[in-house]
Amino acid sequence: MFFEQTPWHVPWMARTLDQVVEVAGRFPERTLFTRFIPPARADAMPGKWQDYYEKWEMMTASRLPHELMLLIDPLQRFVPPARIFDKLTYSPWTDGRLHRNLVQEGIDTLVISGGETDVCVLAGALGAIELGYGIIVLKDAVCSGDDDAHEAALTLLERRFSVQSEIMTVEEFLSAR
Repeated sequence: MFFEQTPWHVPWMARTLDQVVEVAGRFPERTLFTRFIPPARADAMPGKWQDYYEKWEMMTASRLPHELMLLIDPLQRFVPPARIFDKLTYSPWTDGRLHRNLVQEGIDTLVISGGETDVCVLAGALGAIELGYGIIVLKDAVCSGDDDAHEAALTLLERRFSVQSEIMTVEEFLSAR
């Protein structure tokens, strides 16, 4: 729904896709996809989420073609062994499933890619930091529909959360492994 021509289309997602594929391809057994799935209807969500989906009614699951809620083709080939955690909000931490799984596996650092840097990526990164994880954000494997907000989110993570986060390129990350 973000890759295709929808109201939520992120034009430069296509420019970061190769980097995401490169990392997932190197570590498919350690890859987790957090997939944003909108509710069927606005009234299925609590509080201000109802207002949000009343505004974006055309982006609810009952109105979108099912295939727009699937992982895009180059990423789907990594599942399995990669796993998918669906989420109804920006943060993948809200329902607790992701955190429980990572704790059981002894994971303490997360490498983050995806979109949008200033929305879902930021929510995921801040939630991870709150839960005690270290994070590495791959700056050439994250994207946004708003260049200024993208840069601001990366700057925020780099400046304000420098003890818990690192910002690096895919090449820097892979060459260190």
